[in-house]
This record gives sequence, structure tokens and C-alpha cells, in this order.
Amino acid sequence: MTVRHTRPDHLTEPRWVRGILLGVALAFLALFLLLPLATVFVEAFRKGWKLYLAAVTEPDAVSAITLTLWVAAISLVINMVFGVSAAWAIAKFEFRGKQLLITLIDLPFSVSPVVAGLVFVLLFGSQSWLWPTLQDHDLKIVYAVPGVVLATLFVTFPFIARELIPLMQAQGSEEEQAALTLGASGWQIFWRVTLPNIKWGLLYGAILCNARAMGEFGAVSVVSGHVRGLTNTLTLHVEILYGEYQFAASFAVASLLALLALLTLVIKSIVEWRSATPADALDPFETAAAPIAVSRPATA
Repeated sequence: MTVRHTRPDHLTEPRWVRGILLGVALAFLALFLLLPLATVFVEAFRKGWKLYLAAVTEPDAVSAITLTLWVAAISLVINMVFGVSAAWAIAKFEFRGKQLLITLIDLPFSVSPVVAGLVFVLLFGSQSWLWPTLQDHDLKIVYAVPGVVLATLFVTFPFIARELIPLMQAQGSEEEQAALTLGASGWQIFWRVTLPNIKWGLLYGAILCNARAMGEFGAVSVVSGHVRGLTNTLTLHVEILYGEYQFAASFAVASLLALLALLTLVIKSIVEWRSATPADALDPFETAAAPIAVSRPATA
């Protein structure tokens, strides 16, 4: 006997309604996503491959690419440590000031990146009270690479934490407590219980963080000083080229940002495919507690 699955009444909309909704969604994506993306690549190759290669291989462009990748990598590593730590503290423990910590994590979402960059200039610039100390130790923050990293960290640090907090709150702490009763240490609980449970949330947060770091403009523009070959990221290099009316070169460099974004999505898909093993379908208590039980201390 075959079982026919019926949808609820509120989901049995007419076919024409579904067609209109799908058409509106596709039209929106085509107009505001696919068309601008296609325009970037069309303009980048309008004058041929030679000009494109010359634009992306000249020294200032190579320096901008290198700096962008380094800043994104540094920001990603620091944000992963901070995001996991903050999410663990908020989701697993109750403490005074918890709501204040959540509010501070959300702060970059409400503050303009330009304002954030200006704050760093006021803190570490020549008019700040820290300036004499920085000069005495030959340290330069703003208008140098450290300032670019700090500005990028400020605008990206909410992404991983905000992705993990609701996930870890929904999962609760029962599995960690079960592992603790089996004699697992804190690191064992994290690596064998917590991390496998949050790996997809951590992956999505890392992707968002990386994309935001590579595409950041406002805060970086304020603190970088636009020093060619030293503090210009890809976004700043595109702005300089466009301001100098080198349109083909600016679109060529912009296409690299688009390619990096597409590469990030491809890596995400590959990781998901490689991680889709039969072990993922097992009961979390079995996969987590089995290796931990080996380390349970012997009783007298």
C-alpha cells in the first residue's frame, strides 16, 4: 500500500502563485547578483587578455593581493579562536555580564566601518596619548599593516560567534556532561564532542568571515593611508585604479575579488562533500563517547 503525503492547507497554493514567487526571486537574483557579476568579467576582458594579465601582475596589484590574503588569513584564525571561545562561554555557562558580552559582539553590525577606522586613528594616530609610547618603541599601527589587520578584525569578529551561539545553545550541554562523567578532560571534550557538533556552523561562519575580510573597504580605507605597495588591499587598489580612470585595470582587479569569492564557495562545497561520511549519521553519543571511554581513569 502506498502512502500519499499531503501538504498542509496553508502550503497548497496554486501553481501560478508559486510561478510568480519563483519568477520574482529569479529576476531579483539576475538583476542584483548575476548581472553585476557578469558586467565585472565582461569589462575586465573587454580589452583582451594581455591588458588583463598586465593589470593583475603589476607589482602594486601583486602586493595588494598578497596583503589581502594575509589579512584575511590572520583575521580568520583569530576570529575562529574568539568565536568558539565566546560561543562556548555564552552557550554553556551562566555569568554576570553575559548579555553585555552578546551586545558587544553585535557592536560591529551597528557601527559604520568608517567610524570604526576613525576610532583606530584616534587611538593610535599622532594625536593620541599612545603616540609617544609607540614612537619610543618604533611601533606603527595606523597607516601600516597592523592597522589594516585591526580594522578587519573589528568588522569581522561577530560572524563566527554569531553563527555558533544559537547552534550551541540549541544543542545544550548534555553530551559534554556525559563525556565528563566518562573521565574526559576539557580538551578531549572539545575535540571529540563539541567540535564535531559545531563543525558546519564553524565552517559557515568562517566562510562569512573570510568573505567579509577580503571585501572590506570602509574601515581599511581610513587606517591604511593608501600607501601603494604597502597598505593597499584589493578593494583599495580597485578604488585607486578607478579614480585614475584605468577602468579596464580596475575591473580586472575587481574580477579577482569575484574569483576569490567563487573559490570560497567551491571550497565550502568540497569540504561538505568530503565530510559527508556515514559516521555523520551515527548517534553523537556513540561517536563522541566511544574514544573517550578509553581514557576513563581506572577505579580502585
